[in-house]
Amino acid sequence: MNRRQFLKSTAAIGTAWSVVPSRVLAAKGPNGKLNVALIGVWGRGLAHYDSLSSENVVALCDVNEKRFPDALKRFPGAKTYVDWRKLLDDHKALGLDAVVCCTTDHTHAFIANWSLNRDLHCYMEKPLAITVEEARVVRANWMMKKGKLATQVGMQRHAHENFNRIRELIRDGAIGELQAAYAWGNRQVKPAGADYDQEKGIIYFKDNPGKPAGYLPDAGTPPDGLNFDLWLGPSPYHPYNPGYFGLGAGANCLSWNMFWDFGAGQIGDMGSHTMDLLWNAVDATLPTSAEAKGDPFNPAITPIKCESHFEHPANDWRGPIRVSWYQGGAMPRPPKDYVDLKKIGHGAMFKGSKGFLIADFVSRLVLPFGDDADFTYYKPRTKDKLLPPVGHFQKQWLDACKNPSLKTACDFEYSGNMIEQLLLGLVAYRAGKKLKYDGATGKVTNCPEANQYLSKKYREGWTLNG
Repeated sequence: MNRRQFLKSTAAIGTAWSVVPSRVLAAKGPNGKLNVALIGVWGRGLAHYDSLSSENVVALCDVNEKRFPDALKRFPGAKTYVDWRKLLDDHKALGLDAVVCCTTDHTHAFIANWSLNRDLHCYMEKPLAITVEEARVVRANWMMKKGKLATQVGMQRHAHENFNRIRELIRDGAIGELQAAYAWGNRQVKPAGADYDQEKGIIYFKDNPGKPAGYLPDAGTPPDGLNFDLWLGPSPYHPYNPGYFGLGAGANCLSWNMFWDFGAGQIGDMGSHTMDLLWNAVDATLPTSAEAKGDPFNPAITPIKCESHFEHPANDWRGPIRVSWYQGGAMPRPPKDYVDLKKIGHGAMFKGSKGFLIADFVSRLVLPFGDDADFTYYKPRTKDKLLPPVGHFQKQWLDACKNPSLKTACDFEYSGNMIEQLLLGLVAYRAGKKLKYDGATGKVTNCPEANQYLSKKYREGWTLNG
């Protein structure tokens, strides 16, 4: 009987849980190290090399085989794969405990679900999903295994102490009763060879001005080593074009994630980071409504300029609030004309009954508002009551893999709710009207035709919840 069979047997008769959850024991390999697979070894994958060097990296996966030699220098002896489905089907043979995923956005929810369904801890780079349905399936799978598996979405800016300070200021009443919250990002990302008409809101190729741009045209054969069909994965077929791979490590996602079939545009990029700044402070789950407006709809490319607004019900410490997201030049109104929010490239603002709090990832500004905003109502907490620091973001997850009773800052419940809200904004943008949303069923209740945008079709052979 191997170790996993033993743990399953003892769990079945109720003895394993009498001391410690069985998955805690199963997660500890020789010398207490995890057996980890890194899926996507370049780009964001490079950012995990140092953290994973303390564990046993037993498998590497990438659709570009040219990336393996450098990765193997860091993790010699790891088995290599070009298809993540094959790797995850081999999880027992590999003795796998955990997965770190740094692939294209349109495969994130797939790999998250497959990992959870195989009882593997999962660190998923953002965004967790690119459709509402994907977010809901991943969250539901994890909620069944919460406390047994450790999850984290790669919104690593969450480790900045500023996140804690903002939450404390709002909870402790520095701006009075919270009424609304806004987040924004000002990037204007365009496909290779394209430009953007600010006035008309149209993206066009420079050699064909005035005509809205689409998916990149066929540009020959992929280079040796790149398995382009695997890169496409579950998305509809598109011909190869080097423009999808035009930028360097850490930024290459900006070459393809604005296309509907490959990503969710700005909300899947910096939107995940910036909305996290807001989300951490307001304790929201799912909205009851969504509305949006922006650039004219393009069936190939997500909007550059867009804003979306959501209504959230009251919770145990605040009343109902309105949450808003702005991108690509759309911005909330500043509290005063002398406050230039546009100088904050990615930021958040909170409106309270007695003032505003304005922040970026590492700094914050409290602006009292009104004659009675004298700060006598605000009692800052003592130092011993400050929220504890997150510490090293990846290590927080690794520690939770070895003891899943430990919490992670951006688990699949917190992050799943957040990205579901943002993606619902894109549904409202496409539907062109204010939507009423039932978070329990994941359905739009006042506009049946909008429900088609909650999910998407996948290529044959690709299963979301496999």
